Amino acid sequence: MARHIYSCPLRWSDMDAFGHVNNVVFLRYLEEARIDFMFRLAPGDGSPSFSGGSVVARHEIDYLRPLVHRHEPVTIESWVTKIGAASLTIAYEIKDPDVTYVRASTVVVPFDLEAQRPRRISEEERSFLQEYVDDGMMSAA
Repeated sequence: MARHIYSCPLRWSDMDAFGHVNNVVFLRYLEEARIDFMFRLAPGDGSPSFSGGSVVARHEIDYLRPLVHRHEPVTIESWVTKIGAASLTIAYEIKDPDVTYVRASTVVVPFDLEAQRPRRISEEERSFLQEYVDDGMMSAA
């Protein structure tokens, strides 16, 4: 299984009054990693994969350790745990080599912006996502 690796910079404004990265900011970090994964790495030049839009149906976040501001970026690893007919689940770890700060998952639904409704995952998208599936975590589609 491949994991998508995203190097996420920390910003001074990400901190809360206690000097930690604010819990809401972690959602932004996950979004940055997810967009980098789904759109920048989408297969083929000019491919329509993932370009029609998507919506978040669910987030789950386990905050394991506080993360404080520093100049070095934090690593976000992403992989796929479920591919359904019209949704997928992406899992994440926000970490450094020796410590994990957050474990999270997001259910994403491809969305037809013109029709204003969810759509099915295309075969090209499924093929791309399959490269990032954790076989031990894969649920039946």
